[in-house]
Amino acid sequence: RWSTASGDVRRRHPPRDVQPVPPFLGANVPVVSKVELETSAFSEAHLRGARPRGWRTVSGLAVEVGRQLRNGEPFVYAYYDGVDKVAHERGFGAFYEAELTTADRLVGDLLDQLVPGAALAVIADHGQVHVGDAVITPDPEVLRLVHHQSGEGRFRWLHARSGAANDLVAAARDRHGDVAWVHSREELLDAGWFGPAIGGPVAGRLGEVALVAREPVSFDEPADTGPFRLICRHGSMTADEVLVPLLAKQVHP
Repeated sequence: RWSTASGDVRRRHPPRDVQPVPPFLGANVPVVSKVELETSAFSEAHLRGARPRGWRTVSGLAVEVGRQLRNGEPFVYAYYDGVDKVAHERGFGAFYEAELTTADRLVGDLLDQLVPGAALAVIADHGQVHVGDAVITPDPEVLRLVHHQSGEGRFRWLHARSGAANDLVAAARDRHGDVAWVHSREELLDAGWFGPAIGGPVAGRLGEVALVAREPVSFDEPADTGPFRLICRHGSMTADEVLVPLLAKQVHP
């Protein structure tokens, strides 16, 4: 939403400054996603320069992809959020299984739209972990050393009070090391978790300590609840969250 309690913050935090790398290596490709996302600041940050081709119903996604291919487009990017949304809101179970069936039908519709020589590649940006009610409030001995928190429930950054960084690392490991990987910011940077190099302004936004959940739990932060409680979550480094399949099918000429 790119907003705070004071309203839209695009001028104060320009989306292009948050993600400066040109999307699609600078290529001007058609992006088939929900029409509501076309003018969002988040889309401006990671999809700017592309040509939005919005869909209003799921059936329209495949039709639009086919139209772009028949118009000669060499590459079409399409985004569908149903599996992610249902997992977040409903967790694994009957609703999730029904959504997988719907997504499978969508893939079938996309295959029907392929022109000779085209290939369909299907991939997710992450997996999910069913957390449910396993939400942990950081221990009081930890929180007394914390100025504020940031990040996400399964990758929670703790920003230490002045002079308390070392004590915070020790306290967090003692209280939460049984369910999370607990590392200092320096340990994560030295280990290359964020790549071989990270800019000063970016590093400055990180807390002194990271709680990276390895069990199916989430670390609570009252200011980060969102519009509803998330049942499935992601953001940590477990196999269920970072290892996703890539499926491909080509239509031969």
